[in-house]
Amino acid sequence: MEAARHGDREAFGRLYEAHAPLVHGILFARLPSGLVDDLVQEVFLIALRRLSQLRDAACFGPWVAAIARNRARDVHRRGVREEALPELPAPDGPSAEALAAVAALRSLPEAYSETLALRLVEGLTGPEIAERTGLTPGSVRVNLHRGMKLLRARLAGRPSR
Repeated sequence: MEAARHGDREAFGRLYEAHAPLVHGILFARLPSGLVDDLVQEVFLIALRRLSQLRDAACFGPWVAAIARNRARDVHRRGVREEALPELPAPDGPSAEALAAVAALRSLPEAYSETLALRLVEGLTGPEIAERTGLTPGSVRVNLHRGMKLLRARLAGRPSR
């Protein structure tokens, strides 16, 4: 972290590699897929410019996660233009099921959709999610459990409780 603050590009590259799945998962849970990759890059450019503002180097994960959440909110406030998004696959076969699963995941409360995206899409473990987001391991377990319950209900077409 200190090396990255002093302009070491390789050090910042290591921060990027370690935290890009976190940022991608947060954005994936909130925004259309066609916007996510570009916004991951944008979030890290913002982080690079503001690196000197981070007081505790151990908090880089939660800090960059907050930047990603704020960036997603900015995009929603601005309004997502559908014509700017790439074409999605035709809704038949496994593609339709995958799109339905993503839509169901994104319809969940943010705490659940984000945690599930980090687990199911990015492949992070519960302890990794806790470490990178600043959540407690217990909160991550609860979010994953409740989120999966809601996700299963929505995918089965049952009303969620």
